[in-house]
Amino acid sequence: MQIKTMFTESRAVSPVIGVILMVAITVILAAVIGTFVLGLGDQVGDTAPQASFTFDYDGTELTITHESGAQIDGDLVTIAGDINVTVDGEANKWSALGSDTISAGESVVVQDTDEDGFANGDTVRVVWTSESGSNSATLQTYTH
Repeated sequence: MQIKTMFTESRAVSPVIGVILMVAITVILAAVIGTFVLGLGDQVGDTAPQASFTFDYDGTELTITHESGAQIDGDLVTIAGDINVTVDGEANKWSALGSDTISAGESVVVQDTDEDGFANGDTVRVVWTSESGSNSATLQTYTH
């Protein structure tokens, strides 16, 4: 057998490529089906938004302002911690305190549970909860 004909022979190339493609398709299909069977596909949309908030305390009221980041549904954000706010039966919901959609520049004003204002160590958190309620994340924390 000559070396030249050995390198130019291509009769077995097509079946090998066919087998490789069939194996690749099978592996990809198994991964996709496995992801949805195990429920991992449902959690993809439940990731917390990236947003930055600032806190400004004037001695009696704490103003929380959305500085930058993703626009967020106000019904999914609550203000938690050492505060006492209920508006129209909605306890600490951003949408009850401010607007339905939180975008840069939007702010809400909250007060401490005590009439005396915040004490050292009091905290206020901006908490996001997914629509399904399965995930939540603290977006920003203020400690006095």
